[in-house]
This record gives sequence, structure tokens and C-alpha cells, in this order.
Amino acid sequence: MDTKMKAGIVGCGNISAIYLENLKKSPVVDVVACADVVLERAAARAEEYGIANAYTAAELLADPEIELVINLTVPGSHAEIDIAALEAGKHVYAEKPLAVSLEDGKRILQTADSKGLRVGSAPDTFLGSGIQTAKAAIEGGMIGKPVAAAAFMMSGGPEGWHPDPEFFYAPGGGPMFDMGPYYLTALAELLGPMDRISSSAGAPSATRTIGSGPKAGQQIPVLTPTHLAGTIDFRQGAIATVITSFDVKGGASLPWLEIYGTEGTLILPDPNFFDGDVKLRRSGSTETETLAPAFECGRNERGLGVNDMVASIREGRGHRASGMLAYHVLEAMHAFHTSSLKGEHVKLESTLP
Repeated sequence: MDTKMKAGIVGCGNISAIYLENLKKSPVVDVVACADVVLERAAARAEEYGIANAYTAAELLADPEIELVINLTVPGSHAEIDIAALEAGKHVYAEKPLAVSLEDGKRILQTADSKGLRVGSAPDTFLGSGIQTAKAAIEGGMIGKPVAAAAFMMSGGPEGWHPDPEFFYAPGGGPMFDMGPYYLTALAELLGPMDRISSSAGAPSATRTIGSGPKAGQQIPVLTPTHLAGTIDFRQGAIATVITSFDVKGGASLPWLEIYGTEGTLILPDPNFFDGDVKLRRSGSTETETLAPAFECGRNERGLGVNDMVASIREGRGHRASGMLAYHVLEAMHAFHTSSLKGEHVKLESTLP
């Protein structure tokens, strides 16, 4: 008897390939349909990965066989698709961010609660060996009590390589909403819930130029901050410094993520990926040691969060890449923007499950 949960993917752009590749090997999920606003794109993905059905989004939501919708659309469509799927009686797992607005994020969670359904959200990179090795080190007392952290996502922006980069510079985009979820989710996993945020944000360029694909040379407007720098106070006492930027054209030599404790420092790999070395520098030493990974893990295991959510539904437990975690991160990202606009600390209302 096939006990796998039947799933459909909505949104067949760049990110869908790795989900389909990984979920083809899933022990608990069976992807049976692809849908996209461009039906030919859905058909191409379905043929490439041996998926039975290529649908419109409406057709996928109407298919009674499908219990789970994996939403890989652009951020501005996340809430609409999520809520439609929940109203159709299906669980939802979506790419990050959970939604563009806090109001839509709340509506997703409220709809799921009222229907008795699950909401999951990327990123699930924190489930990989990199962050989990660091978490085990912290819980094992290797750095004493965590007191501070630093996180840096410094890039020149995605318009040089992405064929359709407009959404990166629309509301719900920018470096905080695009890459911030990886860093903030990792920090929340390691240091607990965030309490308040203070930041400055800006956009030094009014337009960006697409650098590849059929749209190469086209100008796109910048409608969201492209450089944000701030601090996070965590409820358990640690303070983090965070910078996300699409304005660092010459590269940077800063770490991705470091956690500082009373007895040492952890140096973490890029939280955009699942694996990577975690290094420990003990108090009083100038040498670093590489910690043994908590488990073996590939570099790009996108879909781990989907598998964990489906397994948790079957087992009657909570899932880890949850809607509540994604909403907490969403509120934090908005706080970076709001703090800069208002010139004051912003206290978060949400917490972690």
C-alpha cells in the first residue's frame, strides 16, 4: 500500500527543479502534478521529472487526490495560493517568505487553524548538518552562554544572473526578504525567539539592469531597500548584528554567521545551504577546530522541510519548518524596515512554537 502523501507543485520557475529532484527520492511525498501560470512551463517540468499531470493552478487545487500543495510562486503570490489551497482542504508548504505583508501572514495561519491543516515554509536549510551541528555545540556548552552573534549577507544583487529578477526589487523582495530568512531562521533556531529590532535601511540606486537572458539590458525599478543594517535583541539575552545587502559590488571578507559565547566562538557555514564546516575557537585560543558534523548532509537538500512536515502529520507531532516560525521571521524582517522608517526600536509580538 502506498502511504506517500500526494502533492502538487505550483510555480515551475528556477527553484522548482531542485525540489522536484529531491522529492523524487522522498519516502513520504509523491509529487503527482505541476502547475504554473504558463502552462507550457508546467508541462516542461512534468516531462523532465516524470510527473503525471501538468495543470493550471485552479486544476491542481481541484484535484481531490492532492493533499499537499508546495507553493513555489513569487513572493507576491504566496498568500493567495496558500489560502486558496487551504480553502480547498489541502496542507501547504511554501517557499520563503511566508507572505509579503504581516496581515496576509496572519490570514494564512488563521485559515490553516480554522481548517485543521498544516502550514510549512522555507527555508529548511536550518534542518541541515551545518546549523544542527552548531545547535548541538551550543546545547552541549561548548561556547558557554551565547551572548552575541553576527550575520552578513553581502552581494551585488541577483539581476546579473537571474532571467526574471524584477520581484527581487519589488515590495517583499530586497536582500532582507530574499536572503534574510536564511539568516534569521538560523539565528532563531540557535538563539531562540527575537524580542526587538533596530535598523537603518536604504536604496542607493533607483534602477537595476538585467544582465542575462532575453531581458538583458532592461532597466527595472528599485521599490524596496537594498541595504539594511541593524541589531536584534533575543529574549534569552543575546544580541545579534545583521547586515543584508544587494549593494556590495566588489565582494566582502566578512563571515556568514558567527555565534559568540562566554567560553568560545562558533564560525558557521553559509545558512543558504544545508552542509558546511562548523568551526570552534575556544576562549584563550587563536586556533580553530572543525567540529564533526551532527549527520551527513548534502549541500542542497531543499525539501527536507516538506518531508518533515508530512512525516509529522502522519506521526501526530509538530513540524519544524512551521508557519509560526516563518511568521516570526516575517515579523522580524518587517521590523528591520519599520525601525529605519520610524527611527526607533520595534518590539516583536510573535514568538516561536
